[in-house]
Order: sequence, then structure tokens, then C-alpha cells
Amino acid sequence: MINKHLVKHFGKRIRELREELKLSQEQLSFSTGFHRTYIGMIERGERNISLTNMAVFAKVFKLNLSDLLDTKPLKSINKYETKTQK
Repeated sequence: MINKHLVKHFGKRIRELREELKLSQEQLSFSTGFHRTYIGMIERGERNISLTNMAVFAKVFKLNLSDLLDTKPLKSINKYETKTQK
């Protein structure tokens, strides 16, 4: 999967923010309108979500979108691929 590491890293960020607020996946699902299992799939890096859905998470976490995406530097940055790479 292209950018598998990026998707996993984003999921980890969502989980960390959820846990910081002491929310269960079910509680977060009520706030976002997303199904609990969808949130679990995001957190495990199994779903590559849309920008629109990222904006929903940002709103729930009271962050702007750039802050939601602002994470610690990745050790695996060289593992990211572009669509032209196989």
C-alpha cells in the first residue's frame, strides 16, 4: 500500500489525541458521527481517510487541520512513497 507508514502514523496521532482527552472510541464516534469500528480502523492504520474526515477530527479535537497533522518527526520518513513509486 502506498504510504502505509503515513496512514499508520496518522492513526497513531488520532489515538493519542483521543486518549489525551480520555475518550473511548465509542465516545469519539458520537462526537464525530463516524462509526466506532471506522475509528478503530483509522487508529490501526487500516483506512486512508479523506481530507474532509480529517477536518471533522480536527474540529472535535479543537485543533486546526495543520495542528492535527503536526506530529513528531518520523524516523521512517524515507519510507513514504509517491504514487509513481512502486
